[in-house]
Amino acid sequence: MSDFQRIAFEFMYWAEGISAAVSLIFYSRIKDKYWKYFVFYLIFIFLSESIGRWGGLFFEYNKQAFYNYFVIPVQFIFFYWLYAARSFGKMNLFLILSSVYLLSFIPSEFLYSENKVMFSLNYTLGCLILMILVVMEYYKQINDSDILNFDKNRMFYINLGVTLFYIGTLPFWTFLELIKQYREIFNIYFAYFLISGIIMYMLFSISFIWGKQSS
Repeated sequence: MSDFQRIAFEFMYWAEGISAAVSLIFYSRIKDKYWKYFVFYLIFIFLSESIGRWGGLFFEYNKQAFYNYFVIPVQFIFFYWLYAARSFGKMNLFLILSSVYLLSFIPSEFLYSENKVMFSLNYTLGCLILMILVVMEYYKQINDSDILNFDKNRMFYINLGVTLFYIGTLPFWTFLELIKQYREIFNIYFAYFLISGIIMYMLFSISFIWGKQSS
């Protein structure tokens, strides 16, 4: 990594930590609402990234398998729940989308070797499902009678962050093996991945500070 990428990588890690800390500060306000699970999610992400960084110093484990089979699936399934089950109130939609995503691991085992940084098929499908939910959320917000107070809507910040990071980097991870052959393009897109990650977690923090949600 270049010096800029190393610095951005550090900032992204600490942005995750800050978002987890901010969520804990505001936990008392939301402890009786479903948003408390967003606090647990952010803590989970920070702890997972910490394990990814330093876990190898204390125990032996497969870092790629840790992310591909545990951390990344938890991320997708949590957001499916947040959007489909909570924001849209459609539990069946959440169950269907989660099942489709998890079933995509079966062909991935046959189509992709274990040395891939990220499994293209199920990650791409996971992001495409998330993109559909993101568009539905934008549509919901645009048609909300309280649209003028969008800055008080916690989902506005979360949806924007998810758009920039997960949807914005979808082509990067989908075509990673191809992009890696063009170093300049790879470096630019990897820098975007890091910067969008920092912005996303900043938006997550802002969602607790400025956002309000009745449910």
